[in-house]
Amino acid sequence: MSDEPDAPQAVVEGAFGIDAFSLDDRLRLFHFAAAEKRHEYLWLLRAFDRGRANYQVLLHASDAVGLLERLTADHPAAGAVGDVQPLLDALADWRILDRSYDGTRAANLAEYRNRHYVYQFTQAGYRAYRAVEDVLGARLEDAQLSRLVFPDILGDLRALAEANTAGDAEEVYRKLGRLDSVLNEMAQRAARFYLMLGDLARTNDTRPEVFLAHKDTLLAHMREFTAELGRYAPLLAEAVEKAAASGVERMIEYAAEADERLFRSPADRLADWRHRWDGIVHWFAEREHGEAERLQDATVTAIRSVLALLRRVTEARRGGVSRESQLRHLAQWFTSCESDEDAHALFQAVFGLGAPRHIAVPYADPEQIPARTSWWDAEPVELARTLVQSGRTPALHGPGRIERNDAQRARLRAEQLKEQAERRSAANALVSDGVYGRRLDEPETRALLALLDVALAARVPASRSVTAASGSAHGVRLTLTPAEGSTTVDTVRGRLHLDGLRLEVTA
Repeated sequence: MSDEPDAPQAVVEGAFGIDAFSLDDRLRLFHFAAAEKRHEYLWLLRAFDRGRANYQVLLHASDAVGLLERLTADHPAAGAVGDVQPLLDALADWRILDRSYDGTRAANLAEYRNRHYVYQFTQAGYRAYRAVEDVLGARLEDAQLSRLVFPDILGDLRALAEANTAGDAEEVYRKLGRLDSVLNEMAQRAARFYLMLGDLARTNDTRPEVFLAHKDTLLAHMREFTAELGRYAPLLAEAVEKAAASGVERMIEYAAEADERLFRSPADRLADWRHRWDGIVHWFAEREHGEAERLQDATVTAIRSVLALLRRVTEARRGGVSRESQLRHLAQWFTSCESDEDAHALFQAVFGLGAPRHIAVPYADPEQIPARTSWWDAEPVELARTLVQSGRTPALHGPGRIERNDAQRARLRAEQLKEQAERRSAANALVSDGVYGRRLDEPETRALLALLDVALAARVPASRSVTAASGSAHGVRLTLTPAEGSTTVDTVRGRLHLDGLRLEVTA
């Protein structure tokens, strides 16, 4: 591949800055990552990035060489960069670097004629360089679901409602912007995490030890995230409702008013902030198929997938038979065949692809035709055309048409929402009235048992030194603390005795 840049594309009329980069210009920014001297380009750009971090923005070719020499002390591979001048010219032609003339450095007429150019990152070029560095620096540790963002999101939503009520436009702008960035990061983390799970499932076919090394960490991580998401989901939905009740249009106008983006028209700013608020509502508002609900469902599904993988790996290791070992043994048998006839016979025995399959098709009712009856005299068997023509058994038909019963779905959804409201009300009653000194009714008992199940599951695995544990659901948290003797909870189902434990339900 040649390092020579292509002819420049025409600039859009009236545009300037990064808007002047056409589609071809932006795609050409990544030429350096696939060029023949891509490693030299990368180290040179890293030298520019180090200079930028030290507030050394405009660099002459000699400055770039100096930065490369200092970079070589930490990274010997940077010393392989040769003459930087043609590299700088190519990067400038690809518009990754901006090249300008520095007349102040010319000490004489000869230097003036030699044109002392200085270089710096263009805005689009720096973004392209950072994109490449992000790909090169991606690690498995980046794939995680962050449960610690939920308290921050809840605090920002409550502060947003207060700022909107008070008419503080700048605070509304800050809180909305922060919520938008947190949601973007959370979406990216979730996408990376589920991609990692898919890679792990595919890797398991060849390297089960990789899966076994990570399964405990994965299960604990997903369980904690699901518990926190289940705890905060109703609180976040309530906070979104309060923020919306303070006036959505006024909130958007406040945010657009404090927005400092120069080249956005007021109408564009209003549309942009309305879009961001819709995204927040789509994530956390209590509605059908919200993103938070989908994220929780996806996490539960991922837990099931990991457990299924664990079962497959465990069975394969226990029996000593896996797909890999089967294929290896089969390959060894083929290699050990003394003749081609033996190999063909083994192939027929293993795959069964050579015989006419329709010959062995049995009667639907074997007792109807005696076994001693000759083929000439027996009634013929109906065969599928696919089996006769191609030897393949007829494929199963696709799933039938799904009959959607919208009325039934609406009724089930209403019942589901009603049950959620009852559980939330019961959980709030447990927080306000406590669990001791009174008799819990049926909804409170169900809520307490659900919390107790989560809390007891959370205290099982990690360490033998665990003496207390907690579980959360329906927006509340149940904490198990060690206590002298035993404690008793009176419920409509009977008395629940807890040996050495005391329950505490908090919001």
